Amino acid sequence: MNHQWSKIVMGVALLVTLVSCQDTRLSMSSWKTYQNPRYGFEFPYPSDWIAQPIPSNLNGQAFLGTDQSRLQLRGWAEENLNAARLLSSKLEKPVSQQNFTTKQGITGRLKVEIGSQLSSIELVIDDGALEYHLQGQATSDQFADYYRFFHYVASHYRIREEVTVNQE
Repeated sequence: MNHQWSKIVMGVALLVTLVSCQDTRLSMSSWKTYQNPRYGFEFPYPSDWIAQPIPSNLNGQAFLGTDQSRLQLRGWAEENLNAARLLSSKLEKPVSQQNFTTKQGITGRLKVEIGSQLSSIELVIDDGALEYHLQGQATSDQFADYYRFFHYVASHYRIREEVTVNQE
């Protein structure tokens, strides 16, 4: 009986430890949402991250983490040139391997690249005429610490239903 009691106490202690180790980067209480005016996608980002200049074509924006100069979150969209070529040649669109679904229910490809200096995670959503991208990047030695954070942002990536492609 004493052995069972010690297992219960150790289990409760472990649970308390795990719950108290929540990642503060995932606390959305002070986050903002980037909304792209041209392509109609959005994603959350921490409010203390530094917004980079918006490109003149309005295709997206990048945000830098305040605690690490090489920590970056970037979202953009572009016209899908493969879709236009396939449409003009009347070929069937190749089936891409979808391995990720956002909270909105949109499927895409999530790819992780581990490099010697920098590592990244990228979500690519092929929506026919448009291709949407979300990329998180960190130094390779810190990427494991930020993977959950980038995955969380990718899962909350959203696309507006009515998007007009040619707004240049």
